[in-house]
Amino acid sequence: MTQLQNGSGGSRRAFLRNVGLSGGAGAMFATMGALGLAPTAQAAQRERSFQALRPGDFALTGRAAAKVVIVGGGIAGLAAAYELGKAGYDCTVLEARDRTGGRNFTVRGGDSTTDLYGHRQTARFADGHYMNAGPARLPQWMVTLDYCRELGVPVEVFTNVNADAYLYNESAGMTAPVRYRTAKADVYGYVSELLAKATDKGALDEELTAADRERLVEFLKDYGELGDTLKYEGGERRGYTTVPGAAGTPGVLLGDVPTASEVFASGVGRYFSFEFGFDQAMLMFQPVGGMDQIPKALTRAIGAHRVRTGAVVSDITDTGSGVSVTYTQGSRRRVVNADYCIGALPPNILAKIPHNLGSGVQSALEAITPSSAAKIGLEYRSRWWELDHRIYGGITETDQDVAHIWHPSYGFHGERGIVIGYYNYSANADSYARLTPKEREKRAVAVGVKIYGDKYRTELASSFSHHWRQTPHLEAAWHSTPGGPDDARYKPLNEPTGRVYFAGDWLSYTDAWQHGAFTSARRAVTALHARVLSS
Repeated sequence: MTQLQNGSGGSRRAFLRNVGLSGGAGAMFATMGALGLAPTAQAAQRERSFQALRPGDFALTGRAAAKVVIVGGGIAGLAAAYELGKAGYDCTVLEARDRTGGRNFTVRGGDSTTDLYGHRQTARFADGHYMNAGPARLPQWMVTLDYCRELGVPVEVFTNVNADAYLYNESAGMTAPVRYRTAKADVYGYVSELLAKATDKGALDEELTAADRERLVEFLKDYGELGDTLKYEGGERRGYTTVPGAAGTPGVLLGDVPTASEVFASGVGRYFSFEFGFDQAMLMFQPVGGMDQIPKALTRAIGAHRVRTGAVVSDITDTGSGVSVTYTQGSRRRVVNADYCIGALPPNILAKIPHNLGSGVQSALEAITPSSAAKIGLEYRSRWWELDHRIYGGITETDQDVAHIWHPSYGFHGERGIVIGYYNYSANADSYARLTPKEREKRAVAVGVKIYGDKYRTELASSFSHHWRQTPHLEAAWHSTPGGPDDARYKPLNEPTGRVYFAGDWLSYTDAWQHGAFTSARRAVTALHARVLSS
């Protein structure tokens, strides 16, 4: 940020803070730009410290590659095996479920699950259609995209923000949804009007210089579509009832502009800061054909013969000279002996496995708590949201127990499509989880009808719901790590305990993202490899 002069820093900071409270992060940053206080461009910073392992590391030192058993075949476990494999390590991955990927789970027709409540489902989605039950989007700054490039996984744009999606706050008195673009124009317009009038009437004379005030007003006139009157009266940003077309069709602007009081009372402004989040800003991407293309590619690169699915670990023992891991596969009890182990299961699952790694490890694992989240995929016989509502991708935000409704970012203009009818968390997710799959569908569809109309019900072909807190061998959507992963209580997990290392998105600052799993795995691999070469 530009260094402020003449003792004005405190008052300007206070002013910008008030702008942020009124209009959100976007208004504050844009105001900073208008005042010359924010850089116009900033180079993206990327994690550069990791160096991929090479087979030559062992050849140069005259050593044989070590044997490593990796407990957990999610993204962290697969990434660790993949990177270690580059240097010729003998890796064995043990995965309790019948597939790799962990919480990276793409549901297609024919897939079946049974949750901890005993609810069994089999997806009936048409060929070529799917729902990403876990991770579904990739910010462009995350190393996950580097692995997609390296592994040959093609990607396409995921529409995270769509001006024509809806906002619906029933608790604030809304009886009909409003387009994102309309709500945004109204909120930004009235915030700009109020700031412009306050500036024009001298309310900010002590905070800003005359030149500052002039620049701010000029910015607000454009930012809020005020014009020279400094009054918000709507405009083309809100949308049209009849869109502009050929000669004789200039377009009819959307009318009935609400008052400032009505706009603020609706609460729609609370959604706008979402798009400014560092991990949510467009552009975002998704693998073509489903998110599980990433673990599938990793598994191929590792070698499927090195990955044992259906392998439920029952004991981890550090022997001093190595690590012994006991697991069951079907009815058979087996043991893997290795030089080192990487524990890449969720911490709440690792905490249940007997081990001799000490109370510090156990306490650290138990201090990390699992969180709930869920999704339901609603397959429709027609893409009515495109045909009737002109919505292509993006997310409708609500104050209902469904929270978010996602329109698919693939298959445009196709015959069918899958809408994510709820992506909710915490108590709402747990409440839906207790219902039968059919009851979940009925409850979610009833909310959608309020927003989209009867086709939300009449065009429905099938559904599939997935709840992570009730998923065997995972039992979490993501985790809360009090104090952050560098807190002293997690030292036994960030450093090797004997010959056991740990990795997972829960040991990163991007928990719930695959980026966190990749970077955590790279950290563990780097430390393990350095130890092997120095021993």
